Amino acid sequence: MSDRIGNLYLIPTTLGDNEPLEVLPLSVKKVVENLDHFIVENEKSARRFIKKITPRKSQPGLKIYLLDKFTSELETRKYLDVCLKGTDIGLLSEAGVPAIADPGAGIVIQAHQKNIRVIPLVGPSSITMAMMSSGLNGQNFAFNGYLPIEKDKRKVVIKDLEKLSKQKSQSQIFIETPYRNEAMFADLKRVLTPSTLLCIATDISLKSENIKTLPVKEWKGRTPDLKKRPTIFIIHKS
Repeated sequence: MSDRIGNLYLIPTTLGDNEPLEVLPLSVKKVVENLDHFIVENEKSARRFIKKITPRKSQPGLKIYLLDKFTSELETRKYLDVCLKGTDIGLLSEAGVPAIADPGAGIVIQAHQKNIRVIPLVGPSSITMAMMSSGLNGQNFAFNGYLPIEKDKRKVVIKDLEKLSKQKSQSQIFIETPYRNEAMFADLKRVLTPSTLLCIATDISLKSENIKTLPVKEWKGRTPDLKKRPTIFIIHKS
């Protein structure tokens, strides 16, 4: 076994179909150029990203470790063995940054347990970028992931988040599967108090980006195009 322990690099990707170096620093490209081992959610899109950011890199020489909903924890525990042998590995996000609304936290905690250095690289996070541009409380906010799919349960959670926002002066962030965005928007208009502020941030970092914060009562006369577009929702009740 090598005396050196390899590093785990957390590698961000673009949030859509734009050129990597338009939104990623050169340091990401340099790290990817020096790695041959990658933990990824989807092999096809990961290889496409690697080829796009480092066109000269040999694809056949890459070692790809799959991390998706079908991957067992027992299997993932072997992924960092290469680090213990002195080889660096990259955890590659499917969109945005690894382990934030994205698989990978289990790999990161394993790295800490094995005394493997974790190195996060700078890249776009739709959650933080939406919060930055919302005008809502950047000093106190919470990310709630996906809300319940079942309509009645979702309405209850929306109302609870609104109450929590008022109690703690805390902006509440959540996301939805793109094809259910319109249903979510309809429920928000129906359930939230008219004065509650609602930010809808769509296609962040893309040319079609649209970010707007308005009281719910002003959203009622609007029909933003949310169909199948990645969207962040933020509410704040004063």
